[in-house]
Amino acid sequence: MIRREWERFRMRVAWSWAGWRECWRSEPSLHMWVWANLLSAGLALALDLQPGERALILALGILVLAAELMNTGIERAIDYISREEHPLARQAKDTASAAVALTAIAAGAAWGVILLG
Repeated sequence: MIRREWERFRMRVAWSWAGWRECWRSEPSLHMWVWANLLSAGLALALDLQPGERALILALGILVLAAELMNTGIERAIDYISREEHPLARQAKDTASAAVALTAIAAGAAWGVILLG
């Protein structure tokens, strides 16, 4: 049983890594968010912040990346179904993009509260 669960875990890691690599190759916005995260994490580690504040900043940055990956997945699935313009396809893509924006706003709000008190 342990061997089987280890193999399942290993495959999940491999699939997740493949998804990351594919998104990295094809999605410039992921590059932008990675650079923003590196800057944010560097500041969080360099500034005199409490451990909880650092953890919040780092976790929110990771959530922005997760939202971008989900957004890309939704866009790819819709494009696979049809390349034809449709209001529901546009709404799904725009809504997924809005989810990325909201997670980024949450990260920015956390920075604002931490820096401004």
